[in-house]
Amino acid sequence: MLSKLVIAWCLMALCVTIHATGLTAVFTWLKGKSAAIEGHFWWATWTLICVAGWTILMHLLQIAVWAFFYFWNHGMPDLQTSFYFSAVTYTTTGYGDLVLPKEWRVVGGVEALTGIMMCGLSTGLYFGVFTKVFGLNRGNS
Repeated sequence: MLSKLVIAWCLMALCVTIHATGLTAVFTWLKGKSAAIEGHFWWATWTLICVAGWTILMHLLQIAVWAFFYFWNHGMPDLQTSFYFSAVTYTTTGYGDLVLPKEWRVVGGVEALTGIMMCGLSTGLYFGVFTKVFGLNRGNS
């Protein structure tokens, strides 16, 4: 069981790295755009759409990491099923129609915890971007 937890920890660390890289890219992109978007509703809205799309792409990449792992270790019968299982687990939807083999179940739990954390981090990013692009952090004076 300890070896499975170490593997799960490594997968979590890879996901955090992917997410941190993606967030850094968003903040770098926003630095160059901040003057153009502040106070312009449609540019601000387009920026939020781009950030949302980028964030979802980061999450899909992380889901793919877990899915490839499950497929590679024969946790799921094929790649399509692995992606489905990983998406349902990462998002904590948890339909329960698929389960990992007994020896890998703790890894699925760590994926769910990772998904919760990364989705929370994305929510914080999105709120920060929303506040910035609509100028909500300025005083009402």
